[in-house]
This record gives sequence, C-alpha cells and structure tokens, in this order.
Amino acid sequence: MRFDYSEIENHARNMRKLILDMGKHAGGHAAHMGGALSIADVMAVLYFGVMNTRVVGMGAQERDRCILSKGHSSLGLYSALIEAGLMDESLKDTFEDDCSSLLGHPVKNRNIGIEFTNGSLGMGLSIGIGVAIACAKKEIDNHVYVVLGDGECNEGSVWEAFMAAPKFRLGNLVAIIDCNRFQLSGATEDVMPLGNMKEKLDAFGWETKEVDGHDIEALCSALDPEKDSEKPLAVIMDTVKGKGFSFSENDNSWHHAVVTQKAYEQGLSELGFGD
Repeated sequence: MRFDYSEIENHARNMRKLILDMGKHAGGHAAHMGGALSIADVMAVLYFGVMNTRVVGMGAQERDRCILSKGHSSLGLYSALIEAGLMDESLKDTFEDDCSSLLGHPVKNRNIGIEFTNGSLGMGLSIGIGVAIACAKKEIDNHVYVVLGDGECNEGSVWEAFMAAPKFRLGNLVAIIDCNRFQLSGATEDVMPLGNMKEKLDAFGWETKEVDGHDIEALCSALDPEKDSEKPLAVIMDTVKGKGFSFSENDNSWHHAVVTQKAYEQGLSELGFGD
C-alpha cells in the first residue's frame, strides 16, 4: 500500500487544531486533551492511510472498524471523523454541550462515524475480538483496530482479551497501545508498571511491533494491512502525552484540563494557525 506521508501529517496538524477548538469550547467542563493529542498521529494514519472507511462509507459491511477503547480520549476520534468528512464540522461547536452527540466519552452513533460506546476502560479489546470473530465468520475482508492506553492495561479484562485473541487466530485484529507513560493518577511506572509489553504479548502469541507513535512513516509501515498472518497484531507506540503543544507535552495536568484563552492562542500559534 502506498501512503502520502506529508498529506497524513497535514491531517494530523488539522486534527490537533480541532482538538484545541473543541477543548476550548468545553469551557469549564474541561477536556481530556493529553491522551487525545498523544493518539492524533495514529488516528490520522488510520483514517487517511490504513482504513478503508472513507472510501467505502460507514454503511458498507466491509468497512474497517475503529474502536477507541481509551474512550476519554474522544477528541482524538472526533477530530479524525471531522477531518475525514464522516462527521459534520459544525458538531465541533457542540462538544460537551447538553444533549450533544459529542460527549466526553464516545456514544455509539454510526450516522456520524462513532462505531461503539466506550466509557469504562478495559472493554474495547474484548469488543474488538467479538467484532473480529463476527467479520471472519461472515468472510468479510476487513480489519478491526482497537486503540488502548497504557494506563488502561492495568485492567484485568485487557489481559483476558490479550490471551483470547491468538486462540481465535484473529489475523484481522489490530491492537494499538498508546504508551504515553501517564494516567489519571500519575506516571504509569508508579501506578502499575507494565514491564516489557512486547515480550509479554509475544509470549501470548501476538505479532508485535514497537514504533515511535509520532513518526507517520513508521506508523504506516507498522499498520499496513497487507499482511498474511493468523496472528493478531499489537502495535506498541512510544508517545508523548499532550504531543503538539509546548505547554502540554509530558505534563499530566493536561490529562483533563480547561483550555484557557491564553493556551488556545498559544496552541494556534504553535500549529501555524495564528495571525
């Protein structure tokens, strides 16, 4: 598969602006900015390089599925859907509003590209396994992508799913693990160290790859769907929480924070959207 890396990079830049816009609109409700920014690059790779969703449409049975298991990072998903034209851009001005379709955690609404509801962490990979099994039984030639967080991997249900996927020989399943080294209550290493994820998932029977989660070319190579294997694929991403803005990078206070006017203007400037 051929990829236009510069085009994908530009989409990722636009997505960071959308994340900033929606975070600012949330006002006092605040927004989970840090984790959304750490997955912006991989979401751009999925929607503009790897997945077939934009081409075949949300109504097509053969569409690839994207499950955001780390649901609090919903802005990473919403920005991708808006940038891809699967969600109307006007919805960005409703984020966190009463009765909005864009809540802090995704609520299933396929009309605007949201495939699955996700709130409590640790559920997405199990859902992905079920969807991957169903697609395989129906002989649908597609892939199911599940985006998890490293903090989320504290949940036992995630490890049950890690055990199950190789048993079912789900070569159509891809787990993308966002290792930004932080979670709500602090550094992942302090809360619950994960050790060597690659060695563990190798032992569980996954095909595993480690990649810089902000290197578009490396992500495209790791996630290229043209592989022939019965093993599920795990892509372990080394990322920076809050990636893209000097004031939020590796600062866990941006896990969930209010976007002030000052931060908003600085963010626009750093992206090159300032006056």
